Parts: sequence; structure tokens; C-alpha cells
Amino acid sequence: MYLKIHKTPLGQVTAICDAELIGKVLSGGKIRLDLQSHAGFYSGQKISEEEAVRALSGADNVNLVGKKSLAAAAKAGMDTSSAILISGVPHLQVYKLP
Repeated sequence: MYLKIHKTPLGQVTAICDAELIGKVLSGGKIRLDLQSHAGFYSGQKISEEEAVRALSGADNVNLVGKKSLAAAAKAGMDTSSAILISGVPHLQVYKLP
């Protein structure tokens, strides 16, 4: 998995994506997730599941792509039930509003 932390005026966004998905374009219906053009959003540090769980523990704002990434989120105590499937790949965004 890859982890990248983005700092924004409203806090941090923790982005994690399964490594094998970087460079792919996922589409289903009206939804398209371009992990080729936007690989830089996720491609930061390569991490293990244990490191992903630590990064997600207590994270308020997350953007996750892939089965491994969502499994790590579940292990960190996050509710992943609202994830959507794009080309069979789970994707979840959670943002805490100020």
C-alpha cells in the first residue's frame, strides 16, 4: 500500500491506496477514478498493513482505495460500510466537517 498525508487548511487528509492499483483507471457507470493521472495523490511512502492501521487510527479525513487499504481501516476501527465499488474495487472517502 501507499500512504500520503495531505495538509489542508481544514486538517490532514490521509490517502492510502493498494500498490497494485496505482497507474490504473477504474470506471463504473458515471464514476471514474483515474489512478494513473492522479497517482501522485496516493504515491507517497510504501507501507505495511500495520503501518496503515497506525496511520488511520484517529484519522478524521481519509481517502482509501483497494481491499487491503479498507481492511486496514477496519482494523483501525473505522466504519467502512459506506465504501463504494468502482470496477469491483472498494473506495471510501470520510471527511470530518469543522
